[in-house]
This record gives sequence, C-alpha cells and structure tokens, in this order.
Amino acid sequence: MEGQHGRPQAGASPAQPRRVSAEFADRLGRVAPSRLSETLGTLVLTLHQLSDDLNLTPAELRAAIEFLTEVGHAADPRRQEWVLLADALGLSSLLDDLSCPRPSGATPNTVAGPFYRADAPDLPLGADLSRDGKGVPLAVRGQITALGGAPLSAALVEVWQANAEGKYENQEPDRQPEHNLRGRFRTDSQGRFGFRSVMPRGYALPSDGPVGRLMQALGLCLERPAHLHFRVSAKGHETLVTHIFDRADAAIGRDAIFGVKPELLADFLPAPNPAAGRLLDVNLVLCPLRQSGSETEETT
Repeated sequence: MEGQHGRPQAGASPAQPRRVSAEFADRLGRVAPSRLSETLGTLVLTLHQLSDDLNLTPAELRAAIEFLTEVGHAADPRRQEWVLLADALGLSSLLDDLSCPRPSGATPNTVAGPFYRADAPDLPLGADLSRDGKGVPLAVRGQITALGGAPLSAALVEVWQANAEGKYENQEPDRQPEHNLRGRFRTDSQGRFGFRSVMPRGYALPSDGPVGRLMQALGLCLERPAHLHFRVSAKGHETLVTHIFDRADAAIGRDAIFGVKPELLADFLPAPNPAAGRLLDVNLVLCPLRQSGSETEETT
C-alpha cells in the first residue's frame, strides 16, 4: 500500500529494497577481491541503507545527481570544486587526521586546500612574495627541524597565501600578478628560511559555486581565519602540509574546513619599527619516513 509521493506507508514490507541490496552484494561477492570492490561494496550498501532510513524519493535522488553534476562543471584547472566539497564536508580533514598521524612534538598535518599550485617559482631566501606590494608588510622567519631537534638543511619549503583582501592569485588572474604570494625556498645549513610578504586576510569559501550555495542553504559557516600555507619536504622525512593561523583572527574558532589545531596558532607580532609591519616566527618539525614506505621523499 502506498502513501503520498508513491512511498510505501510505514509498516509496508521492506523486502524489495533489501532484495536489491542483497543481490548487489551477491554480485560483488563473485568478483576478485580488491580494495576497489571492498570500498564500492561498503559505499553502495551504505547508500542503500541511507536511502531506506531517509525514505529517499526519486526526485531527491535526481536533485543530488544534479548537484554533483554542477560540482563537476564548476571544476577547472584554476578551481577544484570537488576538493572544496570534500573540505567543506570535513572529509579532507578527517582523512588527513586518520592517514597522517603525527607524534607529540611534530607539527600537525592539515589539508592543502584547493588553491595550491605545484609550479610556484624557486626564490632565494629573503625574497618578497608580494608582486604587487599591496598590504601590511610581513616578515617571516622559520626553521625546519627533525623530531629530535636536528636542523634539516636543503629542505624544500613551499609557501602560498591569500592577499590582504582574502583572495588567492589563482582566484583573481586578472587582478593579481601571476604567482603572487607564492614561492619555493631551500633551507640553509641550519634549516633556516625567511621571506617577506604581506599580512594575509581571512576569507569565506567561494559562495558563487554549488558548494558555497549548499553551505549557505544549510546555514553553515563559510569563514576561514587568516593563515599561511606551508608544504615542506626533506630527504628521509614525511612531507608536511600545514597551515599557520593568526591567533588573533575572530574566526579562529569556526574554520569552515576544520583545519585549526592548537599547535598551529601563532602570533603575528608588530615589528619594532611600525613601518615594517608584522613579524612571524615559524618552527616546523618533520617526522622520519615510516618503515612501511607509504610516504615518499619529495625534495624536487
């Protein structure tokens, strides 16, 4: 017996949905075992159960498919809407915490986010990342060390950040110079590095695409507190991808992609000379490669 919208009324037999799930599981059970079949089987049966629990309608399924299609259309070489979706749902941060545990004393890993570019230019220590000079000056000094405190020389430090308006260069290719506020450095013999930049501003996740509209429809926060991104790789050590957040930012407790961790909060201090802007000291601690070999050395 059916109720409104063609749904079975409460108490109707669930035999049909269970039949489909059982048949799918039986079919998958006949293929060669693999990580793919295991993952797909768990995903599909979870979706079947979720559809049953929510009493999902065909119209709601079509709406979900249309949303995912729109996410795909919004992704291009400059904007990865799929990454943004995973970040906004907390999936990226969850998997990062599960797959990249760090021992006490090591700098925590975080997600790279959708604005990382692997083709940032190599720069000498002390170089200025700001190619347009817009914003409050910021001087960054840092050191890369191993867990035991030994400095890591020739480590590759990749940096990227938003500008004083909270925008990344690849969000505004017509307003910002190419590779603005991006660069790659090599640490010196004491594992030290330094560069000049401008104070980053916190920002909201893009609201002009399907992911932003979904978050707004749900009433969820799109804000991210001000931060710098770092990706550090050194021979014999796990690659570290992390943020350094401005402790004073008002949004520090409501990061839209769940990246804030206590160890990553820092003070962007006033320079002795006010005209020099702000100063930031950064110490990043890397872990040795795991014996499983699951992490690769990346020093290029």
